[in-house]
Amino acid sequence: MRFSKAYIPTTKEAPKDAQLPSHIYLSRAGFVTQVAAGLYNFLPMGKRVLRKIETIINEEMAACDAQEVDLSFVTPAELWEESGRIEKFGKELLRFRDRKDNLFVLGPTHEEMMVNIVRNRVTSYKQLPLNLYQIKTKFRDEARPRFGLMRGREFVMKDGYSFHSSNEDLDREFDAMEAAYKRILERLGLEFRIVEADSGAIGGTGSKELMVLAGSGEDTLAICDSCEYGANVEAARRAPRTTIPEAPQADFARFKTPNVKSIEDLSNFFHVDPYYTLKAVVQRAVYTEGSELVCFFIRGCDELQEVKARNSVGAIDLVDATEAELIEIGLVPGFIGPLDQDKIRIVMDNDTKNGVSMICGSNEADFHFVGVDLSVMNEAHFADLVSVQEGDGCPHCGGKILHTKGIEVGHIFKLGTVYSAPLKAEFLDENGRSQPFIMGTYGMGVSRLVAAVIEQHHDEKGCIWTHATAPYLVNVMVSNIKEESHMAYAEELYASLQSRGIETMLDDRKERFGFKMSDAELIGFPYTVIVGKELENGSVQIMVRATREMITVDAADVLSKIEELTR
Repeated sequence: MRFSKAYIPTTKEAPKDAQLPSHIYLSRAGFVTQVAAGLYNFLPMGKRVLRKIETIINEEMAACDAQEVDLSFVTPAELWEESGRIEKFGKELLRFRDRKDNLFVLGPTHEEMMVNIVRNRVTSYKQLPLNLYQIKTKFRDEARPRFGLMRGREFVMKDGYSFHSSNEDLDREFDAMEAAYKRILERLGLEFRIVEADSGAIGGTGSKELMVLAGSGEDTLAICDSCEYGANVEAARRAPRTTIPEAPQADFARFKTPNVKSIEDLSNFFHVDPYYTLKAVVQRAVYTEGSELVCFFIRGCDELQEVKARNSVGAIDLVDATEAELIEIGLVPGFIGPLDQDKIRIVMDNDTKNGVSMICGSNEADFHFVGVDLSVMNEAHFADLVSVQEGDGCPHCGGKILHTKGIEVGHIFKLGTVYSAPLKAEFLDENGRSQPFIMGTYGMGVSRLVAAVIEQHHDEKGCIWTHATAPYLVNVMVSNIKEESHMAYAEELYASLQSRGIETMLDDRKERFGFKMSDAELIGFPYTVIVGKELENGSVQIMVRATREMITVDAADVLSKIEELTR
C-alpha cells in the first residue's frame, strides 16, 4: 500500500475521555474513530488488524474441527424467555419491538440462538460431538462505556458452543478449546495467563478466563509465584493456613465492650490477633423477585469477596445494608453475632468452621462473647466468602500468591444443560432415551484483543504491533521523494518485499522527515526502512519499533535483513 493513497487520518490530539494507551493511540493513529459512547468505526488499518486476529482464530478452530456459522444479530425475545434469562441479564440487554409489535433483543451473546439451530436437527448421539462458532458483532448496553474498545457497547466477539452426549466428552472438548485458545494468544505474541473464574450471567461451571497481562487491566488476578495456578480474585482460592496466631485463653463468657464496634478496636481491646475475631458484614441480597438481608461472617483478618458472597445465596446483586435497616429488624450495628441468631439469614465462611477461642458480637449493645467454639454453628450454611490476599498460600503447590492486573480476552466454561434443558434441546442416547445436550461455551473478544495488544505493547510514542497483528510489517519511508534515486530504490525494495509476501507500506508522501517518522512510530510498524542521505554511501537504516534500535545495513542487503527480521 502507498501511504499517499491510504486513508490513515493520524492526529496529535487524543479523545477527551481517553485514559488508556489503547484508546489514545488507536484513535490518534487512525485505526478507529468514535461514533457515540461505546460505539466505534474501524478504519482501514484497524480493519486489517481485526481481520488478522480473526484469521488466526479461524485457523485454530479449523484445526479443532469446529465449524463456523453466522447467526442473526437480532434475536427473538421468546428464546430468552424460554431460557429464563431475559430478566436475569438486566438492562444491558437491549430490547426493541418491530412494526408488528414483536419483541426482539440485540444479541450480547448467542447461547439461545445456537441451541435453537441445533434442537430438532441433531437428534441422535451418533451426530455428536458438534462444535459450532461464529465471529460476530454483539451489543451490550453498558451503563458506563469507557476505555475505547476495552469496554464498548458494540464489539466483535468469537463465541463457540459445543454439544455432547456425555460429561467426559465435554471435558475432552473443553481441554482442546483451552489448548487452542492458548495457541491463538501465543501466535498473537501476547503474554497471558489462564485463570479460574466466576461464570457470571452465562451460567455453568468449570469456568476459566484468558487474561492478557497488563498494568491497565480492569481485573485483579491472584497468581502463584511457583506454579501455573491463577484465578480472578472473584474465584481465587487459597491453601489452608500454615501459620496460626497464638489463641487467646478464655472460657465462654459475655464480656462488656463499651463502644467497641470495629474489628481493629475489638482486637486492640482484647489484645488478640484479628484471626480470632468474627466480622459480620450485612448486605441486602437482590433476587429476580424480591430481596432479603443476609449477614456474612468471616474472620476479622479477612475481607469479604462480593462475587463469592453473591453466589453463595444465589443473588443477582448485593447492596450495603443501612443501620436503619438493621435496627428495624432488631439487630445492633457493631455487635452482631451468629449465636442464637434468628433475625437474619446468615452465611459463614469455610475458614470459620470449627473455629475455637473466637470473639464475636453478642447481639446486644456494648457486649461481645469470648471463648466461642464455632462448632455449635456446624448446621449453618458455609461457603468460600473471602478475598485471597497477596502472601496467601497457593491451593495447588503451597507457593506464594501474588496479585497482578489482567485484561479478560477470553472466557470458556462448561454449561452442562443450563440452556439445553429449558429450551428442550434433546437427543436420543444409546438406549433410545431422550437427553438434553451437554454443552460447553468458548468466547473470545476479538475487538478487545486489538486493544489488548496495544495495552501490552506501547511506549510514549505510540503503538508497537506484534508481527502477527501489525497492519503492515514493514514501512519503507523515503526521506525526500524529490530525490529520484531514492524513490527508485524505495520502489524496487517495495516491489521485492511485496513479491515475497511481506506486507509493506511505502511512505511516498510529500511530507517532512520528522512528520513521517512520528507517524511511523505512532502507527507502530514493526520495521521502518529509512531511505535517506545514507543511500549515497550505499546504506540505509532500519528502525526496529519495539526497541527503537537503528540498524545500518548495506543497501544491497536490506531485503535479506528484512526477511531475517520478519522470519
